[in-house]
Amino acid sequence: MNLRNIFRENLKFYRLKKKLSQEKLAELSELSVNYIGEIERNSRKVTIDTIEKIANGLGITAAELLTEKKKES
Repeated sequence: MNLRNIFRENLKFYRLKKKLSQEKLAELSELSVNYIGEIERNSRKVTIDTIEKIANGLGITAAELLTEKKKES
């Protein structure tokens, strides 16, 4: 899996795990809700600064957003 897809999947995973709407995550990350939606739909490329903002909004590290999750058997 490529890094963009890992990031996109982790973003949605952590957002849902923390029970955050796209709107709330956008507010916490100081980004627009449209931007968050576009990232999750894989129609927007992100910068390292954006990854950092989203990680801060989620209360996790940027590394957690960029690390591929191991598949459970």
